[in-house]
Amino acid sequence: MTTTTSTTTMTNTSNMTDPTKTTDARSRLLWQPAFVCGAVAAVVATATAAIAHAAGVSFEADGEPIPVTGFAMMTLLGALLGLVIAVLCRRAAHPRAVFARITVALTAMSIVPDLTMSFDAASRIMLVLIHVTAAAIVVPVLARRLPVR
Repeated sequence: MTTTTSTTTMTNTSNMTDPTKTTDARSRLLWQPAFVCGAVAAVVATATAAIAHAAGVSFEADGEPIPVTGFAMMTLLGALLGLVIAVLCRRAAHPRAVFARITVALTAMSIVPDLTMSFDAASRIMLVLIHVTAAAIVVPVLARRLPVR
C-alpha cells in the first residue's frame, strides 16, 4: 500500500505585485545611502572645484575666495538636508513625488546666490555646475528609497 502526502504552501504576494505598497527595507533605511551619496557628492564637488581653481577659476566674491574645503562641507550639509526632507516626506500622501518637487525647488533656489553675488562668469558657471551635479548625485538615491504610493 502506498500513501501520498500533499503539502500546500501559501505565499503572500500582495506587496510584491503592487509597487505602490512597497514597505521593504530599501524604503525604510535612509541614513546610510544619504551618508554614502553625500560623501560621493562632496568628493565630486571638491574635486571639480579644485580642478576649476587650478584652471584659473577664482571663486571669489567681494575679494573673498571660497575655500576648497567649503565645497565638501556645504555638499555634506545639503545631503543632510536631503535626508531630513526625505524622512519628513515619508508621511506625505505621495512621498517620492513630494520629495522630488521639494528638492528640485531647493536646488533651483541654491543657484540664486551664484547668479546674484559678485562672482565672475567662470565662477558662476562652475558654481551652478557643482550645485546641479551634487543634487544629481544625492536626490535620485534618496528618492528611490521613498515609496511611490
